[in-house]
Amino acid sequence: MTVLRILTGWCIGVWLAVAAVAADAQPACGVAFYDVDCLYDTLPSPFRNDLRYLPQGEMRWSSQRYRLKIERIAAVIDSLALPLVALYGVENEAVVRDLAAACTEDYVYEFRTTDSYNGLDFALLYHGDRFFPKRIDAGHFWMEVAGELRGFGPVCLLLSSSDRYIYYKIAEHRQRHPDERLVVLGRTAEVDAGLYGLVEALAAAKRAGRGSRRVGGKWTMRSNILLDTALCSCRADVYAQRWLFDESGASPWATYTRRRYDGGYGANLPVFCYFR
Repeated sequence: MTVLRILTGWCIGVWLAVAAVAADAQPACGVAFYDVDCLYDTLPSPFRNDLRYLPQGEMRWSSQRYRLKIERIAAVIDSLALPLVALYGVENEAVVRDLAAACTEDYVYEFRTTDSYNGLDFALLYHGDRFFPKRIDAGHFWMEVAGELRGFGPVCLLLSSSDRYIYYKIAEHRQRHPDERLVVLGRTAEVDAGLYGLVEALAAAKRAGRGSRRVGGKWTMRSNILLDTALCSCRADVYAQRWLFDESGASPWATYTRRRYDGGYGANLPVFCYFR
C-alpha cells in the first residue's frame, strides 16, 4: 500500500507538472485598444455633426492631413502587431477600410454605427485565422463582437466610449451570455471590475503612474482593459513608444492642440494586454 501511494502520488505530481507546462506553453493572445482621436474623413456627413472636420471647417481638415493621419495610425497598429485591435474615434466604414488597407498586417475588420452625435464610432481589426465573429451589436457608447477565439473558446470583446454607462452592458452580458469570456476595452472608470468577475489588467501600470492620456499635466488611464477572471494576464501596459510623443517627450504627439494643427498621431496612447 505504501508503494502504491508513492506511485499514485508520483503520477499525480507528474500530471500536475505536465499540466502546468502545457498551460505555460499555450500561446498568449494579445489585444489592444486605441482611441484614434477624431479620425474623420473630409466629406460632409448627411447625418452627423462633422462640420469642424471639413476642408472649410474651423480645423481645416484636408485630404493631405487625413492621409497622413491614416498612415500614422496604421503604423501604430502595425507596430503593435497584435491579432485583435479595437478602435474608437473613426467616423465611418470608409475610414476603417482606408486604415485596414494602409496596414501591412493582414487585418479583417468589423464596424458598426452607434448613432453618436459627433459621428465617431468603433471598429475591430483582427486576424481572420485567429478570431471568428458570430455576434456583432452596437449601441450608444458601446459595441460588442463575440465569437470563437482560437485556443480560448467563446470570447466577447465589449468596447466602451463612456465611463458612466458601460456597467449596464457588462451586467447584461453576464446575464445573457455566461458562457462567453468577457474582455472590456475603453472607458471603464465607473466599473467595479470584481463585481462582474473581471480584473483590471492595467492596474499595475496605473499604480506606477502611467496613463493613456495626459490631462492637466497628469497622466490618466482614460483607456482601460478589464479581463475575465477565467483568463490570465501575462503582460499589460500603455504602448508608450518614444515616437508617439511630442518634442518635449512629456505628452502624446497630438493631431491638434486646440485648433492648431500639429500633425501628430493623437492625444491618446494605445493600451494592450497579453493573456492566456
